[in-house]
Amino acid sequence: MATMTEISGLVGWISSELTGLVSSRCVGRTFHSNGRGRRGARLDATVGLSVRSMKAAERWDDLPEEIGAPVCPDKLNALHEFQLSVPIGETRLPPDLHRKTKIVCTVGPSTNTREMIWKLAEEGMNVARLNMSHGDHESHQKIIDLVKEYNYQHKDNVIAVMLDTKGPEVRSGDLPQPILLKEGQEFNFTVKRGVSSEDTVSVNYDDFVNDVEVGDVLLVDGGMMSLAVRAKTPDTVKCTAVDGGVLKSRRHLNVRGKSATLPSITEKDWEDIKFGVDNEVDFFAVSFVKDAKVIHELKEFLRSCHADIHIIPKIESADSIPNLQAIISASDGAMVARGDLGAELPIEDVPLLQEEILRTCRSMQKPVIVATNMLESMINHPTPTRAEVSDIAIAVKEGADAIMLSGETAHGKYPLKAVKVMHNVAIRTESTVPNDILHTTAAAIQTLDCGDISQGHISAMFALHATNMANTLGTPIIVFTQTGSMPILLSHFRPSSTIFAFTNQERVKQRLALYHGVLPIHMQFYEDADKTFSMAIKHLMNLEYLKQGESVTLNSFRTQCSILQVSHTWMNNRPSSPSRTVSEMIHSYGITLNDGDVGRVLVPSLITISLPSHVGNLPFFSKVANLLEQHHRTRTNS
Repeated sequence: MATMTEISGLVGWISSELTGLVSSRCVGRTFHSNGRGRRGARLDATVGLSVRSMKAAERWDDLPEEIGAPVCPDKLNALHEFQLSVPIGETRLPPDLHRKTKIVCTVGPSTNTREMIWKLAEEGMNVARLNMSHGDHESHQKIIDLVKEYNYQHKDNVIAVMLDTKGPEVRSGDLPQPILLKEGQEFNFTVKRGVSSEDTVSVNYDDFVNDVEVGDVLLVDGGMMSLAVRAKTPDTVKCTAVDGGVLKSRRHLNVRGKSATLPSITEKDWEDIKFGVDNEVDFFAVSFVKDAKVIHELKEFLRSCHADIHIIPKIESADSIPNLQAIISASDGAMVARGDLGAELPIEDVPLLQEEILRTCRSMQKPVIVATNMLESMINHPTPTRAEVSDIAIAVKEGADAIMLSGETAHGKYPLKAVKVMHNVAIRTESTVPNDILHTTAAAIQTLDCGDISQGHISAMFALHATNMANTLGTPIIVFTQTGSMPILLSHFRPSSTIFAFTNQERVKQRLALYHGVLPIHMQFYEDADKTFSMAIKHLMNLEYLKQGESVTLNSFRTQCSILQVSHTWMNNRPSSPSRTVSEMIHSYGITLNDGDVGRVLVPSLITISLPSHVGNLPFFSKVANLLEQHHRTRTNS
């Protein structure tokens, strides 16, 4: 097994032997785990080795004279600054046409047919949302079955399923006909069931009178109407209309600045959750989450059912804001549900809260969805307002993993046009977004407390290193995963190109459909890593995601064997050739077993090997390590 001294010596040897083709740099610091690392292991250092073997005429002609070629270690900073100085829109790299921000579509009466679900997927839907506030299990079962049928027939695309619980909503009762309320008109809400008259309607919440105080402002449908509470009796709340409008049956009621004292998960919600477990949905969006206790309770239930379903809390109540950090930390992501959030809190605070929620999710490496009123006008009109277009663009620029359509696709007149507009605005905005988020995140990693070294911290370092490499060369990233953890980390760092995530786990493939920039693909993994790599490249070329001669960045990570990480750029100049052995791959990358063999480099390429002080047992990585160690010892003995 290679020691850090031997590995450091190897780095030095390659640097001296391959001057002009090699740059070495540290990608980590010296860490001390104090016995608290995995299995009590002590990680002394992490060394990064970057080997560049590329034609100067093709790669370096455009560099400023102060950088020049060859690129040596002392010139890396200048090269990095040059890359960052390239103005937006003037990149020399081929554009990546894959949209990175995902689209969540609510499926309802306008879109719950086989034909419409297929068309939604073609227009860009990544996640199908089931709104359990409407419809029954039979209608939702039909949608789930259709989505599964689509996924079965389209192996090159995937649609995840999100079940959105109704939650503890307070709603008005049924009315024989809509009531027009004018400003100053008096109107009452009662907890008595079945009451319906010109001036009084029932509500479905028994403690409504106790939760409301005189002087409170009652909002109907998130603020479409508002009424001031002027008095109350033991069973009735008496109001005066402030902003009039038409009151219809079963309208959603909020009290500004207050949350109902109902449990976040109601009896109906539990029945819907069991329905989701039986159908193996991918996500639960939980309404009106007030604290992390609700998340822990639901996770415990899912564990008891052996259900692998991720939980997305909807941040939409006044009580959730003080507990935001704890809620997101306990969850698998978050949704900015701006409708009810703007009803319970001052509406002018919503943009600031949206930004805060996105920032919190990004810092915790959790996906975040921006929802509500994204293209509200397209429920009835074929084109959006300019403000709605700007709203989508802002969400994309702020780093949302996904943006959501509700009524636009559930019951709107133009569901397909709405998805197309959202797709076009997102992809256009993404083309102008610089990598500021990446550099901010990289700086944050450098400030992490390294006294308690964790597997997650090491993984983040590798993901950051792979992202920087892909951005430098303008290549897409290919990652192999069984748990989804590495694609999620890569997504967090927002590489400028697509992340092709290959997995042999169908559930992981489904889940990754929500993450920014990740294109999940299911495939069989082989014991021979060379064969796995070759099959992945062949698959992408068959789908025309890659072309012959195009560079990619390969990244492989397994939590059970995370000691040795390999990320490399590979150019497939010989797609028809048989799978190359590890030794042949090493030769082709310019790391040779014979002195002077650098001239036999087959393709312009870049390989990055990050070697901690211990080497794991993953066959491919072990072979690479053993070959390098053997060569180093041969040179030392000679």
